[in-house]
Amino acid sequence: MPCRVLLSWRNIPWRILYLRGARTIVNSTQSTRSLSILHNRLDFEKVQKRNFFSTPSPWSGVVQFKLSDIGEGITEVVLVEWKVKVGDHIKQFEPICEVKSDKAAATITSRYDGVVRKLHYQQNDIALVGKPLVDIETEATASETTSPVAAVDESPEEVVSSSSDGSSAGKLLATPAVRRLARESAIDLRQVQGTGRDGRILKDDVIRFMEQQKSPAPAAQAPVQPRAAASPPPPPPPAPTVPLTPLAGDRVEPLRGVRRAMAKAMTRSLAVPHFSYCDEIDLTHLVALRRELRELAEKQGIRFSYMPVFVKAASLALTQYPLLNAQLDDKGDNVIYKASHNIGVAMDTAEGLIVPNIKNVQLMTLFEVAREMNRLQALGAQGKLTAAELTGGTFSISNIGSIGGTYMKPVINPPEVAIGGVGKIQVLPRFDKAGNVVRAHIVQVSWSADHRIVDGATMGRFSNLWKSYLENPTTMLVNMR
Repeated sequence: MPCRVLLSWRNIPWRILYLRGARTIVNSTQSTRSLSILHNRLDFEKVQKRNFFSTPSPWSGVVQFKLSDIGEGITEVVLVEWKVKVGDHIKQFEPICEVKSDKAAATITSRYDGVVRKLHYQQNDIALVGKPLVDIETEATASETTSPVAAVDESPEEVVSSSSDGSSAGKLLATPAVRRLARESAIDLRQVQGTGRDGRILKDDVIRFMEQQKSPAPAAQAPVQPRAAASPPPPPPPAPTVPLTPLAGDRVEPLRGVRRAMAKAMTRSLAVPHFSYCDEIDLTHLVALRRELRELAEKQGIRFSYMPVFVKAASLALTQYPLLNAQLDDKGDNVIYKASHNIGVAMDTAEGLIVPNIKNVQLMTLFEVAREMNRLQALGAQGKLTAAELTGGTFSISNIGSIGGTYMKPVINPPEVAIGGVGKIQVLPRFDKAGNVVRAHIVQVSWSADHRIVDGATMGRFSNLWKSYLENPTTMLVNMR
């Protein structure tokens, strides 16, 4: 119904009257002004439900795009690279910049269509979560102004999934970019296992699901067809050598990225009472078996080292000693036994030590463990590991032998309660059962455990079982599911 509204606003500079079908700006610098509006009706209820931050109006001008919470308790990031510059036109979901937190790298994408007007940080600056990152002059159309679709797309990261009859069946956590990727790929997010905090579905989860759909697992008894040998992935590039030229003077360098994360983790580790347990293992039989497995792995494009065997053997031993795959809660009152064996593998990169973890090792074969390790090593060398791949670990193994050491005292990575350190394999003389001196492939292992909940006997029994699997690999194959 047409209506006439008489407004008298005194000493108030501006007011915006939201109408169905139009927005009118009223300048009230004059003492009294009458405004007659025909064929429009005020609808305050709809206005109050609008999500104004996500759909700016054409009159809102420049919008400050703030760095949103990227999860895992991250409060600041290093701005690695800008993907835009002032004056560039940008569309929704296009990349704005690359950032790196204490835990992983991430790409920040735009929520708006518009023109970049200001960059609030320089490259390598520390950007704070919740603070302006870039100013964008929006290009909203009239349809965007009145349609609630954009507001729905930019709602908080919580999506309510529905059953076939329309009833609520639970909640899925995912960002708008992830939802858009799933929608474009015709993927039902309810079928995707989220690895983020509180089960949040990440972009990598969707991509991994897509890859699994494209490459179904072969039948267990299917004969192997002859095919050309696939070349294994190249080894990661070596760490840069230290320059021989001495420094001309002192240099101050901010602690950032991976090294900053390591500093924080090791500071937390100081609160954990460590104890160590060491032993040596004869890998002679495993060395012979690995030669055979390596040839089979290379045919499938997998680079097969000893580490996948160490990891899988640890998972088998953790099944019998679940206390070493547990965590102590924040108050120290309860022990949380973790169902998944997410085993972290320490990797040396140009940026420092990183420990991505292989999820659900208890469900994987040796080759599946090796393939996942190859993938993580490649991403680590490129600095592209995500937070999901660097968090959620339940147990860790470090292989110092790849550099050349024999013994080490590994430091626990909280909230885990145990970690193992493996030295280099050496050919040494040993006595066999008949008392003869023979050549043996010997490796030293050093364990560290949280003495608040793990005792020496438990660590020793776990190590003995792990050792038996490696010294007699056939027993490990028999126990694998």
